[in-house]
Amino acid sequence: MKVVIIGAGVAGLSIGWRLAQAGVDVTVLERAQPASGASWAAAGMIAVTAELMDADAAEIEFARYSNDLWQDFAQTLEAVSGQAVGYSQSGALILAEDEAALARLSKKADGIAILSPAEVRALAPLATGALAGALWSPQEAHVDSRALGVALAFAYQLAGGRLIANEAVVRIERRNGRAAIAHTPFGLYHADVFVLAAGAWSGLVEAELAPITPVKGEMIALAPPQGALLPGPVIWGQGIYAVPRNGRLLIGATMESVGFDTSPTDSAVEFLRGRAEAAMPGLRDWSLVDHWAGLRPRSSDGLPLLGPTSLDGLWLAGGQFRNGILFAPAIAENIAAQLMGRAEPIAAFDPRRMNDSNRKM
Repeated sequence: MKVVIIGAGVAGLSIGWRLAQAGVDVTVLERAQPASGASWAAAGMIAVTAELMDADAAEIEFARYSNDLWQDFAQTLEAVSGQAVGYSQSGALILAEDEAALARLSKKADGIAILSPAEVRALAPLATGALAGALWSPQEAHVDSRALGVALAFAYQLAGGRLIANEAVVRIERRNGRAAIAHTPFGLYHADVFVLAAGAWSGLVEAELAPITPVKGEMIALAPPQGALLPGPVIWGQGIYAVPRNGRLLIGATMESVGFDTSPTDSAVEFLRGRAEAAMPGLRDWSLVDHWAGLRPRSSDGLPLLGPTSLDGLWLAGGQFRNGILFAPAIAENIAAQLMGRAEPIAAFDPRRMNDSNRKM
């Protein structure tokens, strides 16, 4: 079997790595540089609790399964690639600024510990803003998403996969009712199966079969003054999250539907910094050292698109929205298994649900 994967983000590279390990002939085509889109812009949270409190049941189940895979996935990836990915299971604090917020969180705790303000500050001394308590989720982790992309590119190619950068797929040619050739400005790529994993750009390749649109998110990075320490856990509160990475504190993230615009804005800095300082007033003394934007891939119904489309030979691995890093190991395992005939699509994520006449019964 010959497979062409369109997109070298964390999803495309992870799938390619698993297929190459199994001896499949795999080529990954990337419109820019590997892992330079949402994977590069992400904070790298493996946020199985904080991101999914109000999620669909199938998405929660998938998230928990992927979370269980992450530690082994990271260790194996580092061993194979020789690259550190910064995986840290340091937990997450989800702050409640008042009693009403704490009551809402408590209803969703599902066995997760509720901490008092004193217990919160023992774990995160920076959290000196208005605080009634917090949820403490010790199983949450984070990873350096930029290092992860580099490691996956190494591991994939070391397993025998072919990676071609700056090769944007502009359309997929049909022959005899199936996907047959990926067209780029520079060449034609034939395959038995195509996997569209181009993140927010997937809809530009196949608008009807990949109903995925970009959602812009801006983030900032703060550096501590001399003697100040980064928090250990990830901190959620006041509508933002704070993630320690490489001596800096990443603060995110805005959400805005503005097409493919990735221009950083002053208003985002003001919003993110203001909210972060409300939760952690000591951050007023920290320096703004970076500011960037990325595009999250959101499907039309908000759930992932993982599996075959109604076009024979074309599969999707997209629509992860805010959970691309969290879902990566499970997506790689699931899509690779589907392609090799060892698994069926997850019904809730089957792309054919978008087309009633082709929905799997």
